Amino acid sequence: MSKIRTRFAPSPTGYIHIGNVRSAIYPYLIAKQSGGKFVLRIEDTDRNRYVEGATELIEATLKRLGLNWDEGADIGGKYAPYFQTERKEIYHKWAKRLIDKGLAYADDTPPDQIEAYKKIARDQKQPFLFRDFRPKNPPAWREGIALRFKQANLKRWHWHDVVMGDLSAGEGALDDFILIKQDGLPTYNFGHIIDDAEMKITHIIRGQEYISSMPNYLSLYEALEIKYPIFAHVPHILGATGTKKLSKRDGAKSVTEYLDEGVLEEALLNFLACLGWNDGSEKEIWTMAELVKAFSLDKVQRSGARFDENKLLWLNGQWLRSFTIDELYPRCQAFFPPPAQNYPETYQKQVLGVLQDRLKVLKDLEVMSIYFFEEPKADVAMILGNKFLRKYQKSELTDWLEQTLTVLEATTWTSDVLQKKLNQLLEITNRKPAELFSLIRIALSYAPFSPALNDTMVILGAQTTKTRIKNAIQLLR
Repeated sequence: MSKIRTRFAPSPTGYIHIGNVRSAIYPYLIAKQSGGKFVLRIEDTDRNRYVEGATELIEATLKRLGLNWDEGADIGGKYAPYFQTERKEIYHKWAKRLIDKGLAYADDTPPDQIEAYKKIARDQKQPFLFRDFRPKNPPAWREGIALRFKQANLKRWHWHDVVMGDLSAGEGALDDFILIKQDGLPTYNFGHIIDDAEMKITHIIRGQEYISSMPNYLSLYEALEIKYPIFAHVPHILGATGTKKLSKRDGAKSVTEYLDEGVLEEALLNFLACLGWNDGSEKEIWTMAELVKAFSLDKVQRSGARFDENKLLWLNGQWLRSFTIDELYPRCQAFFPPPAQNYPETYQKQVLGVLQDRLKVLKDLEVMSIYFFEEPKADVAMILGNKFLRKYQKSELTDWLEQTLTVLEATTWTSDVLQKKLNQLLEITNRKPAELFSLIRIALSYAPFSPALNDTMVILGAQTTKTRIKNAIQLLR
């Protein structure tokens, strides 16, 4: 177990999405369980889709989530380099072994000829396999010409997948696939096998879309005389409908977007680790230490897991409430409204304390707290349009507010006392809490929601509370 080595090998082709991160979490957990090594390798051979700065974004996101790697990318390691574009000579060395064995050949077939071959297969109502049209006299291989693997052992393959169980596929799944592209760089099908072998990777954990390619991979392992690693193919993360794979086209956000909105790193890791994995209990809140101890690949489900954003927000709320105010406050600095800078830390923490139970994401803090830091814009339509107040005349609403001022005139300004005074007001005005308290809440905040009224009044203070109620009275008049 101490020799376990896992890897996360993303392509720098854009933002890092939810599926990418789950593909990093599982190998990270497996490595940490055994005191093994977690490797970050950048598979950057697809130069047409390469995005400048994507590697740095991948690294920053993983670090932000605490998924720190032991080798790779920016820190180096025993098996450097960890960028595939810097490993060309290594791939060519392994390719030569295949050429020398007669198991690889140069392919300079033009695209239009390949299309003609495909038409022949269609006309014959047969699946297109390049091995059926293998060139009889291929040229000597050199950079600038593609290199193909030659399938020489057509048979049914059987293999075990830790997640998917025992699998097999017949010779119809085997074909002559490209190893080295014309630019001299490897395809994924070749590059990842060589890198995993060179880097001593013991566990390959990736998406289920690679299962169909496993027979070709196994043929290549055999041809290169490389011992198979342990395979684990995890199911797709599905969109909200549960019918297809989660994608950006369907509104899926990047990991960075969720973090920037104030989803906590702990909550996101917790959510993604459990998206398709369960230890058999009903436990939903998991720390990283608990996940490292409990996680096992054989308890990853075989069917796709639906991405439920509401569940993520619920989980984030649970995590937000698990912290003390002193622990949570440093994480909130970027989310307070700008006017909060004019107030001392103790006051900001007071505000955070009354809002903590209502936060779903930290981004909510700006809208939910702005009226604590600046005078809200009066809006008579918000009062008169409230579903609990719209049936009353302005004069009636004014009367309730005037009675409120009278009751609050000589009051000890503490939460408990203010709650008693508010309850007295219900008796004096003969109003329901939803009616009277809604009116006072709007007068103080002009916000769509706010914390407990007595707590709001305590933080605003007696003078500000009374002044805002007086202003509302003038507004209604």
